Amino acid sequence: MKFSAQEEYGLRLLLRIAKESGPEGMTIPELSTAEGLGNSNTAKLLRILRMGGFIESERGHKGGYKLARTPGNIIIADVVNDLGGRLFDDSFCADHAGLVDSCAHEIDCSVRSLWTMVQRVVDGVLQQTTLADLMKNEQETADKLSVMVDDSLEAFRAVKDIKVSLGLK
Repeated sequence: MKFSAQEEYGLRLLLRIAKESGPEGMTIPELSTAEGLGNSNTAKLLRILRMGGFIESERGHKGGYKLARTPGNIIIADVVNDLGGRLFDDSFCADHAGLVDSCAHEIDCSVRSLWTMVQRVVDGVLQQTTLADLMKNEQETADKLSVMVDDSLEAFRAVKDIKVSLGLK
């Protein structure tokens, strides 16, 4: 399972704009150079981020890209969804049915349960993470994310314990 280059580079560009842009913002060539991307790929990703309402652009000699909102108001789950979408969603099974019209495991699928739980954990972390969180250094970010993951796992354990105590599977 992987996130695409589009999500990785788009998120990096957004973070670069948040950390380094001045009042005029950053230009496509500046962002391309800073992130080691081609101008056309950078422009494509910036368009997606602009259409999502995360950045705004100003034309002209002193123009550039800057954040449309404060970093604390940009939820990473929203950014990832706009850049590429979720790892697993309701259309997944239909999209991966193989050579038949519907999946051979449509009725009773343990794999679907796995992907659903993985998506819930990913959603839990991404929904709680803002661009401001990613603007911190790596250790501070890792510490915060570790707490989020631990909290998510504790919540799953609590649900499991409740189900067991009620005699449910």
